[in-house]
Amino acid sequence: MPSIISIKQLGKTYASGPPALEDINLDIEQGEIFALLGPNGAGKTTLISIICGIVNPTSGTVTVDGHDNIKEFRAARAKIGLVPQELSTDAFESVWNTVAFSRGLFGKAKNPAHLEEVLRSLSLWDKRNSRIMTLSGGMKRRVLIAKALAHEPEILFLDEPSAGVDVELRRDMWELVRKMRARGVTIVLTTHYIEEAEEMADRIGVISKGKLIVVDDKAGLMRKLGKKQLKLQLQSPVQTIPESLSAYQLEIASDGHELIYTFDTQRDHTGIADLLRQLDRLGIDFKDLHSKQSSLEEIFISLVTEK
Repeated sequence: MPSIISIKQLGKTYASGPPALEDINLDIEQGEIFALLGPNGAGKTTLISIICGIVNPTSGTVTVDGHDNIKEFRAARAKIGLVPQELSTDAFESVWNTVAFSRGLFGKAKNPAHLEEVLRSLSLWDKRNSRIMTLSGGMKRRVLIAKALAHEPEILFLDEPSAGVDVELRRDMWELVRKMRARGVTIVLTTHYIEEAEEMADRIGVISKGKLIVVDDKAGLMRKLGKKQLKLQLQSPVQTIPESLSAYQLEIASDGHELIYTFDTQRDHTGIADLLRQLDRLGIDFKDLHSKQSSLEEIFISLVTEK
């Protein structure tokens, strides 16, 4: 599919401190859900802010649907809806006027039917005449999402959208994301809820200390970097691992009632068959065995730790 966002050799350095971003190269495809993972301070929000034209880069370029986001700022920004981390709205304005004003900022003609659809999808229709100041934090977060969707963007940025929101809003929000993706909208999200990225994303990028250290589709990332564990539940406990099994780097767990063998799924030979034959020769019997794939969270932690 064609790239709707193209980032080339992007860098950002502030007056003090190390570079916030270094040599970022990334293409985001039209209609995909792209998750950007990274610890606090890794550069996620800086990268989103540059793409959305809020922060100027020190070096490099960003194009949004073919528009340079500095030279053709208005054309590029009109393609984008942004849901920021911070709750920032006019406290004295009504929900309806706030969302309608956001649509007008992008030069869009009035479309009450679209605004109603957005508000209903976020369970805000009954609050349309309420002032922002009277809403709960979760409802204010819903208003931010409605504002981002008011002008019918082709790209939606969600910067830590689930931070501090209730379960109901999280469910509604991800249902809305699925519907938008089905209509061809590109979704870019940052999140600390790695299970959401694992469930929702087509591709995943991991950023650490301003550097994009890996980008891959979810299955590819799990396949290349994930490991599997074979857990053997023993008939009788063992206290030590026999010397003849040292090459397998086994771990003893559950007070000696379990042996754990970690293997690389990319190797031609996992070593499982040889291990089971060795155990049989040594008279170590097992009553059950099962394997476990590394989770995305485990992969993410290992990547960031290594870097």
